Amino acid sequence: MNSLVKLRPTASSINQIVRTYALKSDLKIKWVRPEKIPCYKPEKSGDLQGLPKFAGTELMKDFRDSKELETADESVRKLFTLEHNRRREMVENFKEDMVRRVYRHELDYGSMEATLGLMTARIRSLQEYMEQFPRQSVVKVQLKELIDKRKRFLRYLRRWDYRRFEYILEKLDLVYKPYPTHFHWITRKDSLRKLTNIHCDQIKDSRLQEYRQQLESQQLDFLEKKLKTLEFMRQEQIECRVPVTVEQEQIKTVRKQYEELKRKREAIVESKKEQEDS
Repeated sequence: MNSLVKLRPTASSINQIVRTYALKSDLKIKWVRPEKIPCYKPEKSGDLQGLPKFAGTELMKDFRDSKELETADESVRKLFTLEHNRRREMVENFKEDMVRRVYRHELDYGSMEATLGLMTARIRSLQEYMEQFPRQSVVKVQLKELIDKRKRFLRYLRRWDYRRFEYILEKLDLVYKPYPTHFHWITRKDSLRKLTNIHCDQIKDSRLQEYRQQLESQQLDFLEKKLKTLEFMRQEQIECRVPVTVEQEQIKTVRKQYEELKRKREAIVESKKEQEDS
């Protein structure tokens, strides 16, 4: 019994244990989890423009060429405008406008270009609807499936006819955003490791830059001292009648470097004075 009591840890011994797993880092690194963007948002789908704002005075699609409305009363004419009708009529006008951007002829509604135009108009209409009613799960699923279908069509078109692919992206104001080749979870631990590596690289670069500036500041004095040393060595070798190892070309090269560097430093100092005076 006494041996069991001795082996039991006390409160003082527990407090003395260093918990390394709970220590906080001294690095000034703050990680904020990126905001999750819903799949139906234009940032994910690649739509650069939303649903346009119509003035409301446009006639509905089926009554644009009506000759009776040209001579009808203003109050009767207003009944056939977009302002006094359902939202669906405005969407139909927008669909026709998107198709007319890329269609091949006036009766074209089945080509790849016309299909992508209709899909883009419907996607932007549903995106605006989801902004007002974000809890509509059924509409959200329909929008997600429609965006995936358009991406699949664009992928096929990019593979088989790249010129048509670029033409559709330009006309419909789209950006092709394919799905990533592999999925990667965003975790705090992995992100902090990357941020720590970036922080260490920045510290290394800053210290190397400071050391470079320090060496450049000593470069002029070093060249001056080197020039004097070479001249002294050559003079001593000539006086002592020993083989001359310091050539005159070496001294000229060092003198030229010294003069050029001195000229640059003087020009920098003068430019700084001019800036301070101005």
